[in-house]
Amino acid sequence: MIIADTGFWLALGDKKDKHHLAADNFAKSTNERLITTYPVITEVCHILLKRQGVNAQLNFIKMYQLGAFDVFEIANTHKDKLLLLMQQYADLPMDFADASLVLLAEHLGHGRILSTDKRDFHTYRWKNTQPFSNLLGL
Repeated sequence: MIIADTGFWLALGDKKDKHHLAADNFAKSTNERLITTYPVITEVCHILLKRQGVNAQLNFIKMYQLGAFDVFEIANTHKDKLLLLMQQYADLPMDFADASLVLLAEHLGHGRILSTDKRDFHTYRWKNTQPFSNLLGL
Protein backbone atom coordinates (compact mmCIF):
# COMPACT_ATOMS: atom_id res chain seq x y z
CA MET A 1 0.00 0.00 0.00
CA ILE A 2 1.12 3.53 -0.79
CA ILE A 3 0.34 6.40 1.57
CA ALA A 4 -1.57 9.30 -0.03
CA ASP A 5 -1.35 12.81 1.44
CA THR A 6 -3.74 15.72 1.00
CA GLY A 7 -1.69 17.40 -1.75
CA PHE A 8 -1.77 14.27 -3.88
CA TRP A 9 -5.58 14.12 -3.79
CA LEU A 10 -5.87 17.84 -4.53
CA ALA A 11 -3.45 17.60 -7.47
CA LEU A 12 -5.19 14.53 -8.83
CA GLY A 13 -8.56 16.27 -8.92
CA ASP A 14 -7.47 19.66 -10.25
CA LYS A 15 -6.15 19.87 -13.81
CA LYS A 16 -4.85 23.38 -13.07
CA ASP A 17 -2.68 22.18 -10.16
CA LYS A 18 1.03 22.28 -11.02
CA HIS A 19 1.40 18.68 -9.76
CA HIS A 20 -1.67 17.32 -11.57
CA LEU A 21 0.27 15.58 -14.34
CA ALA A 22 2.57 13.78 -11.90
CA ALA A 23 -0.36 12.72 -9.70
CA ASP A 24 -2.49 11.61 -12.65
CA ASN A 25 0.36 9.67 -14.28
CA PHE A 26 1.14 7.89 -11.03
CA ALA A 27 -2.51 7.04 -10.36
CA LYS A 28 -2.90 5.60 -13.87
CA SER A 29 0.32 3.60 -13.77
CA THR A 30 0.21 1.93 -10.36
CA ASN A 31 -1.43 -1.35 -9.49
CA GLU A 32 -0.78 -0.85 -5.81
CA ARG A 33 -3.57 0.18 -3.42
CA LEU A 34 -3.54 3.67 -1.92
CA ILE A 35 -4.19 4.31 1.75
CA THR A 36 -4.86 7.50 3.69
CA THR A 37 -6.37 8.60 7.00
CA TYR A 38 -9.61 10.24 8.06
CA PRO A 39 -7.82 13.48 9.03
CA VAL A 40 -6.50 13.66 5.44
CA ILE A 41 -9.99 13.02 4.05
CA THR A 42 -11.33 15.85 6.21
CA GLU A 43 -8.57 18.20 5.05
CA VAL A 44 -9.12 17.31 1.39
CA CYS A 45 -12.87 17.89 1.65
CA HIS A 46 -12.37 21.23 3.36
CA ILE A 47 -9.89 22.48 0.76
CA LEU A 48 -11.87 21.13 -2.21
CA LEU A 49 -15.03 22.82 -0.99
CA LYS A 50 -13.20 26.12 -0.53
CA ARG A 51 -11.28 26.03 -3.82
CA GLN A 52 -13.55 24.20 -6.25
CA GLY A 53 -16.99 23.90 -4.67
CA VAL A 54 -19.29 21.18 -3.51
CA ASN A 55 -19.10 19.02 -6.67
CA ALA A 56 -15.33 18.53 -6.30
CA GLN A 57 -15.82 17.52 -2.68
CA LEU A 58 -18.60 15.10 -3.62
CA ASN A 59 -16.49 13.55 -6.39
CA PHE A 60 -13.73 12.83 -3.89
CA ILE A 61 -16.20 11.23 -1.46
CA LYS A 62 -17.59 9.14 -4.33
CA MET A 63 -14.06 7.77 -4.84
CA TYR A 64 -14.04 6.87 -1.14
CA GLN A 65 -17.50 5.29 -1.40
CA LEU A 66 -16.41 3.20 -4.39
CA GLY A 67 -13.35 1.89 -2.55
CA ALA A 68 -10.72 3.69 -4.65
CA PHE A 69 -8.48 3.80 -1.57
CA ASP A 70 -8.24 2.34 1.91
CA VAL A 71 -8.43 4.28 5.17
CA PHE A 72 -6.29 3.62 8.24
CA GLU A 73 -8.24 3.70 11.49
CA ILE A 74 -6.67 5.75 14.24
CA ALA A 75 -7.24 3.99 17.57
CA ASN A 76 -7.44 5.39 21.07
CA THR A 77 -4.06 3.78 21.71
CA HIS A 78 -2.53 6.17 19.16
CA LYS A 79 -3.39 9.40 21.02
CA ASP A 80 -0.09 9.62 22.92
CA LYS A 81 1.98 9.01 19.78
CA LEU A 82 0.06 11.64 17.80
CA LEU A 83 0.68 14.24 20.51
CA LEU A 84 4.34 13.25 20.75
CA LEU A 85 4.80 13.66 16.97
CA MET A 86 3.08 17.05 16.90
CA GLN A 87 5.26 18.23 19.80
CA GLN A 88 8.41 16.88 18.15
CA TYR A 89 7.72 18.77 14.92
CA ALA A 90 6.09 21.86 16.48
CA ASP A 91 8.68 24.10 14.81
CA LEU A 92 7.29 23.31 11.32
CA PRO A 93 4.49 22.94 12.70
CA MET A 94 3.04 19.47 12.09
CA ASP A 95 -0.73 19.33 11.71
CA PHE A 96 -2.95 16.44 12.79
CA ALA A 97 -3.30 15.09 9.24
CA ASP A 98 0.48 14.87 8.80
CA ALA A 99 0.87 13.26 12.24
CA SER A 100 -1.68 10.64 11.21
CA LEU A 101 0.38 9.83 8.10
CA VAL A 102 3.58 9.39 10.11
CA LEU A 103 1.62 7.06 12.39
CA LEU A 104 0.37 5.20 9.31
CA ALA A 105 3.93 4.81 7.97
CA GLU A 106 4.97 3.30 11.29
CA HIS A 107 2.01 0.92 11.12
CA LEU A 108 2.83 -0.14 7.54
CA GLY A 109 6.57 -0.34 8.15
CA HIS A 110 7.46 1.93 5.23
CA GLY A 111 7.39 5.59 4.25
CA ARG A 112 6.41 5.36 0.58
CA ILE A 113 4.16 8.38 0.12
CA LEU A 114 2.46 10.47 -2.55
CA SER A 115 2.75 14.09 -1.45
CA THR A 116 3.21 17.56 -2.92
CA ASP A 117 4.54 18.76 0.43
CA LYS A 118 8.28 18.87 -0.23
CA ARG A 119 9.41 20.49 3.02
CA ASP A 120 7.48 18.53 5.61
CA PHE A 121 7.79 15.01 4.23
CA HIS A 122 11.51 15.52 3.64
CA THR A 123 11.80 16.50 7.31
CA TYR A 124 9.48 14.01 9.04
CA ARG A 125 10.85 10.65 10.11
CA TRP A 126 8.80 7.59 10.88
CA LYS A 127 10.10 5.54 13.80
CA ASN A 128 12.16 8.72 14.51
CA THR A 129 14.90 7.78 12.02
CA GLN A 130 13.36 6.52 8.78
CA PRO A 131 12.86 9.06 5.95
CA PHE A 132 9.84 9.16 3.69
CA SER A 133 10.21 8.30 0.02
CA ASN A 134 8.00 10.54 -2.11
CA LEU A 135 6.93 8.51 -5.12
CA LEU A 136 5.78 11.63 -6.97
CA GLY A 137 9.47 12.47 -7.39
CA LEU A 138 9.18 15.87 -5.74
